[in-house]
Amino acid sequence: MKTRFLLALSLPFALASCTTTMLPGSPYSLGKQPAADAKGLNPSGTVRASVSGDLVMTEARVMGLAPNQNYVAHYHLQGTASTTPCASNGAPIMSSTMVGRSDASGMLTLSRSVPRADVMNATYFNIHTADASGAPADPGVACTSVSMR
Repeated sequence: MKTRFLLALSLPFALASCTTTMLPGSPYSLGKQPAADAKGLNPSGTVRASVSGDLVMTEARVMGLAPNQNYVAHYHLQGTASTTPCASNGAPIMSSTMVGRSDASGMLTLSRSVPRADVMNATYFNIHTADASGAPADPGVACTSVSMR
């Protein structure tokens, strides 16, 4: 009986240590990129980023994509082509890569956890059409600026 009582008292403290916090600005709204216009796409959706311990969990939900098409998404570092993150042509953070396939209605859901240290300097999250191997086939069809601090 004492064991059950102590367990019941300690459970809220154990659960409190597993809390998840959202990163600044999350959820982020995805915006349409020029490559989407070229493909006749009208993507929209959100990216949610949350921290749990040393991990960042990212979930992207996008609609308005081509049906049954492969897509790849990842965080990027700020590039030098522009001061606007999504137009800066920054290097992808490959450890954050997520690959998926849209459904018959053009809806895509991607999720992945990565070490927080890997994405702390990211300034944007970009979704690209992908070839069969999951490699990006364009500069991006949907993008959002992010703040990971």
